[in-house]
Amino acid sequence: MLVAGIDLGGTAVNYTLLNNDEKFLIEGLCEHPARSTEGPGICLAQIADGLKIAVDKAGVSLGDVAVVGLDTPGPASATGVLSAKGSTNFVHADWASFDMCGNLSRILGKPVLYLNDGNAAALWGHFHLFGAGKGTTSISCIIGTGHGGGIIMDGSVVKGRKGFGGELGHVLIPWHMIPGTEGMEPLCNCGRVGDLESLCSLTSIRRHTLPHFLKAYPGHELGKIEDPHKAAYAVRTLAEKGDPMCRDIFRVQARALGLFFDQMVNTFDPDAFIVGGGVVETGDEFRNWFLEEVHIGMGVQREEQADIPIHIMPNGDTAGARGAAIEALRFARESNLM
Repeated sequence: MLVAGIDLGGTAVNYTLLNNDEKFLIEGLCEHPARSTEGPGICLAQIADGLKIAVDKAGVSLGDVAVVGLDTPGPASATGVLSAKGSTNFVHADWASFDMCGNLSRILGKPVLYLNDGNAAALWGHFHLFGAGKGTTSISCIIGTGHGGGIIMDGSVVKGRKGFGGELGHVLIPWHMIPGTEGMEPLCNCGRVGDLESLCSLTSIRRHTLPHFLKAYPGHELGKIEDPHKAAYAVRTLAEKGDPMCRDIFRVQARALGLFFDQMVNTFDPDAFIVGGGVVETGDEFRNWFLEEVHIGMGVQREEQADIPIHIMPNGDTAGARGAAIEALRFARESNLM
């Protein structure tokens, strides 16, 4: 028997399969169009069609799949009921308060377990480092358009009372301590000022840090690009090449992440931090520079805690599907389905 992991994004679904020996039967990307903008009915049919393609690719059958793990962008409850305002990336009105797990389970005829996409990636990163055993804790941050993440404690995802545990991007940080932020007012889409996502995300670059630093670098080439999205996307490429302004922008991100990690050191005393997303899917020189800036942002740690490592999220494109599969395997074992 197997479990399936399904990572539902705004435009594509990614699949993996995991057996009881904790071996993944699909190594790379196995994608299928999501069509989430057309509403739940079409999107869930797409998920089911893509799962058939995935099991065929792995040389197994749907009957071999005991449990399905699903992850999506939030906000959603611990049981996979999307927020009354819908999901971040699913714009169709019918997604509001939609029961992802219940409806997908009826279509597939199998139990469906839910994680938000940040928690799923965090679970995979933890599993890659420590395996499925208990007794370890890790904190993961995935820096993308927004800022996802998750907390794995004693080998399990911290979901919280309503399923919103691990919303790390919306933790407030003492951002005024970050050099170069004087005069900024980093407002997050959630309505908070100075949370991690408002300083450490692609959205932050577009809305806050790029406009802010262009004032200090008059005549910079990015100031000549009229489309703010296009200009924000160009920041990382220039930062990798050593552009001073773009390095200043990513220094703010790194220092913000360091301040957050310092809070987590004193809250959880974790075994590891894990960083994922485009900011670390770069060349070695820029990645090492960024992580060193994170360490600087963390400040001076206790001697006993100074050796907490910062790891890079493995298999970034497939991390969500793999984490969803690991959650499904846990459930299958506890329920004696495997």
